[in-house]
Amino acid sequence: MKNNYLLIHGSFGSPFSNWIPYLRKEIENRNFDVYTPDFPTGVDYQNYENWSRLLKTYVEANIISENTIIFAHSIAPIFICKFLVENQIKVKRLVFICGFNNYLGINEDYDAVNGSMYFDNLCDIKKYCNDIICFYSDNDPYVKYEAEKEFANMITENQIMILGGGHLNSESGYTEFIELLKYI
Repeated sequence: MKNNYLLIHGSFGSPFSNWIPYLRKEIENRNFDVYTPDFPTGVDYQNYENWSRLLKTYVEANIISENTIIFAHSIAPIFICKFLVENQIKVKRLVFICGFNNYLGINEDYDAVNGSMYFDNLCDIKKYCNDIICFYSDNDPYVKYEAEKEFANMITENQIMILGGGHLNSESGYTEFIELLKYI
């Protein structure tokens, strides 16, 4: 069975923002199936329960399997970790961009929507995927370097730190993200 792909946006994001449309097109051009769920956002809508409910529809449709590669940005990496661990789902590869856990202090709205995503058993993700890559930068304006580095250190030695990359989003010039292509 061939690989398929999930591209997961972050808080207050969408599947049409940052490098997600670029990566989706690159994956489609290689004739793979790619899915870009549009998770609920906003203070009253974005939470683990709502995001989990949507992702479970992909599980029920047999879209998420041991042939699935997931690219996830910002809050999405910890959401994906928690979801896979709680539902005991194995996947082929996880590519996390600017992931973090248990981090507060961005601002009131981000803290409100991110809080339900956090969980204490982060290391358990290694039981459900043994190919994990973490990208982060040294000058993220939203999440401190130390929080992203701590997240990466807990789950993988395969880390790529990008100097001056900001939050590795469109605001930081990442409407394309060529470095991700080698993980397709």
